[in-house]
This record gives sequence, structure tokens and C-alpha cells, in this order.
Amino acid sequence: MEGSLCAFLDASVLYPASLRNLLMGLTVNGLFQARWSAHVHEEWIRALRRDRPDIPLERLKRVRALMDREAEDSLVTGYEGLIMGLNLPDPDDRHVLAAAIVGRANVIVTRNLRDFPAEILATYGIAAQHPDEFVRHLIDVSPVLVVDTVREQQSNLLKPPVTLAELLAIFERVGLVETVVELRRLIAI
Repeated sequence: MEGSLCAFLDASVLYPASLRNLLMGLTVNGLFQARWSAHVHEEWIRALRRDRPDIPLERLKRVRALMDREAEDSLVTGYEGLIMGLNLPDPDDRHVLAAAIVGRANVIVTRNLRDFPAEILATYGIAAQHPDEFVRHLIDVSPVLVVDTVREQQSNLLKPPVTLAELLAIFERVGLVETVVELRRLIAI
């Protein structure tokens, strides 16, 4: 099962950074295959710059390039022709579904579930999952690897340093409530 799951990551899960870093760690460690598009990159960068104009654009472009390089075959292209033929509640989200279809994703990971109705996605063999449900599922598949990924993320947070308990509290604030409950149980925090 490890690595066979292919997930298209919506911009809503690539910002905030703590969630993006967790998902990147999980894909780099082989728990799933990540997919995204240039359009999704533009969306998360735009949202981040709106909230944090102090972060230089060049730094965010480096993050984007690193993501594309570290997650093998992640960048989906050639989906634009499908966009106009798709029907979603928010037409601005059609590019996500189009790229997920072309990228052969099993799931779209998004915090905006209402924008991706199950009955529409099912016709393409795709489901939508909140990141909490998605990561919680990965814990069921490989608890040790998920815990190791979280520990690795925590050890990389140096400016300022963050304890494991503090990182879990950050995950909880970004909506990974069930994930944190299970991680606390596994790590005994």
C-alpha cells in the first residue's frame, strides 16, 4: 500500500507551511505520491504573500522548485483542455479536478470539501479528503513512518526550535485534530 496512493494537493493544504512540510515529508518518505500543478503553486504562494508580504517572493519560488524536485513526478501539466468541460460548485476549482484527473490521483486533499462534491468526483474515480482524514489514514497504513516523519519535521525546526508537543499543537491549530490525537497516543505525549 505504501506509495500506491496518489493524492492531488490543493493549495489550501500547501499553505500553512506546517501542513505543507508534513505532507512533503510524507510523500518524500514514500507514503503517497503527491501531485499538484503550477496553478496550485501560484494559489498557495499568492495566499501566503497576502498574509505575509514580508516573505520575499524569491524564497517562495525556491520552496516551489524544491517541492517539484523532491516529490518525483509531482508537477501535473497538460490538463488545461479539460477545465471548461468540468462542473464544480466553484468554477475556479475546476483546474484542481482537471489536474487530478490527468495526474491519475485517487484523492484530492483539500480543506474545502464543499467545493468538491463526492458524486461529481466519483465519476472520475476520485475522492476528496480533508488533510486530517488523509494523514490519519496514512497513520493507519504506516504508523512508524508517519511518526518518524513528524519527528524529522520537528528536528528540522531550528529558528526557533520547536518541541514535538509544540509541533503537534501547531498541527491541531491547522485542523489535524484526529491526526494529533493518534500521534499523541503513538508518541505518548
